[in-house]
Amino acid sequence: MRFRTRTFLKALVASAALALAGGTHAADAKRLKVGITLHPYYSFVAHIVGDRADIVPLIAADANPHGYAPQPADMIRITSMDVLVVNGIGHDTWAFEILDASGMRDKLKLIYANDGVSLIPVAGDPSGAKVVNPHTFISTTAAIQQVYTIARALGELDPDNAGFFRDNARRYALTIRKLRAEFDAKIAGADLSKFRCATMHSGYDYILQELGLQVTAVIEPRHGVEPTARQLAETIDRIKAADVNVLFAEKYFASKLSDTIKDATGVRMYSISHISSGGYTPEKFVDEMRENLATLAEAIVDSAKGA
Repeated sequence: MRFRTRTFLKALVASAALALAGGTHAADAKRLKVGITLHPYYSFVAHIVGDRADIVPLIAADANPHGYAPQPADMIRITSMDVLVVNGIGHDTWAFEILDASGMRDKLKLIYANDGVSLIPVAGDPSGAKVVNPHTFISTTAAIQQVYTIARALGELDPDNAGFFRDNARRYALTIRKLRAEFDAKIAGADLSKFRCATMHSGYDYILQELGLQVTAVIEPRHGVEPTARQLAETIDRIKAADVNVLFAEKYFASKLSDTIKDATGVRMYSISHISSGGYTPEKFVDEMRENLATLAEAIVDSAKGA
């Protein structure tokens, strides 16, 4: 009886040790630290990984990603990441400066969000140059493509959670598709032939192309770079000649230039978010794209009415 008792206790201790070892392993299992460069990517990754990975923004939420100058803290932050989601086609060139300065260029796995996206040139560029437009995330179809690309790449890095990431990506894609359905319902019956627009910069080309809307003129030759007096005069003449009736300006970056254009041409001005400022939140992309599409619908309906 005593022998059987000792044997039972040994077995019990061994089982407990195995359970404890298993629990310790589970607790210590490496969670991916996913770096992101832009606000939309935070939203994409947050919905993909849920609570099974950590998200590390490369730069502070209040930093302006246009013309950003890398800071010493960025060099430290990037070394904590397992992978970094990048735009890679012009919107986050500073991320590659940080990679080089920190010695992480060949060490850190990069996910190029735009792999698989059909890229377009900047519309309405007065120089006629075919410059790739990096604002692919201001779209619904291109955003969904990026969500799938990111989810697939994260699944390769974390095979145990690949199915979880894939399912989350599908659910999030459905949420984004619903934004487009809401937009279509708002413009049902509107005469799109009367809609002619100019934009302050090229940030909205993807969503406008997706909706079948053409950009007649882009005011700023490059984001944040105001046109020369001659370029401005030529743009105003082009807007008048093309009978442009809508001007889209950036919502969170006030510019006196847009008021100048409005006063000179009589166009109606609407503001669209560039989704590149404010806090990093999971809902930021959907919330601001919903507002953007509502604004676009309003502009189309107003144009159709001749308002």
